[in-house]
Amino acid sequence: MNDTPHIIIVTYNGMQWLSKCLESTTPYPVVIVDNNSTDDTVEYIKRNHPEMKLIVQTKNLGFGQANNIGISYALREGAEYIFLLNQDAYLKPGCIERLINSQRKSPEYGILSPLHLNGQGDRLDNYFSNYLNFRANPDFYSDFVLNKPRKEIYEVPFVNAAGWLVSRKCLETVGGFDPMFFHYGEDDNYCQRVHYHGLKVGVCPETSLKHDRETREIKKMESGTSEYFENKAKSLKIRFTNINKPYLNELLILGRKRKRAWKKSLFKLKFKQAAYLKLEIEMLGQVHKEVLESRKQTKKEGLTYLSC
Repeated sequence: MNDTPHIIIVTYNGMQWLSKCLESTTPYPVVIVDNNSTDDTVEYIKRNHPEMKLIVQTKNLGFGQANNIGISYALREGAEYIFLLNQDAYLKPGCIERLINSQRKSPEYGILSPLHLNGQGDRLDNYFSNYLNFRANPDFYSDFVLNKPRKEIYEVPFVNAAGWLVSRKCLETVGGFDPMFFHYGEDDNYCQRVHYHGLKVGVCPETSLKHDRETREIKKMESGTSEYFENKAKSLKIRFTNINKPYLNELLILGRKRKRAWKKSLFKLKFKQAAYLKLEIEMLGQVHKEVLESRKQTKKEGLTYLSC
């Protein structure tokens, strides 16, 4: 086995952040999986970082599947620890060593994350702060505000995958990311599975990274568009693939209700509403099939979705 952690970075048109991101990874071996970038990302890596393992894809596989390729490679190389790093995130010196030291003391943690700061490093990342609210962990903010001794690890139900230290034990137990999730939702699903298989997710407050995403625009989705239904399907998948909760065919029941509403809208000549409901019914049927298959696969212990 190789005690040196391997950093996995999935790139896609990442020139805006690439220089800072890759320079922050010293001195660790880095595996980059490029999702068919159309900018200068691949050539930049080849020119400036020939020492890094670059695996170029001929199409965009999405975040989860691309990470699975990088993780599988690192595990075949014997890596004991994997650090997943977003292309728009920058490591601070000593971050990974501190996480590994904490994980060795508390091996029940399959995933450990540093604090995620914003791109300037002068405050917590906006979304990350939501993962450490009172319901997620009642001690985190209180310890900081009241100047209490910091815990080495704060257990949380979820933390986003912009910077994860994942142990080999976790990967050999839980597997990789479910390829059903193309982009967003895969880390929610993975944390659910970590808990199901008896491991924990934690945040180490004494180390941090910068997540440079403040300027990213949030697209508004128009009701009834393909993007709208993709987003709705993703939300349903996150909810119903949670193997910690029983699945009671809620999607089938919802689909039957929508079919009744569709028939009524046709009878009342509300064709626009009927067209919307038909698309929703088709989406619910597809999600139901994918959810059942996902729950079947992710309950298994082993290198699910990985090729090692």
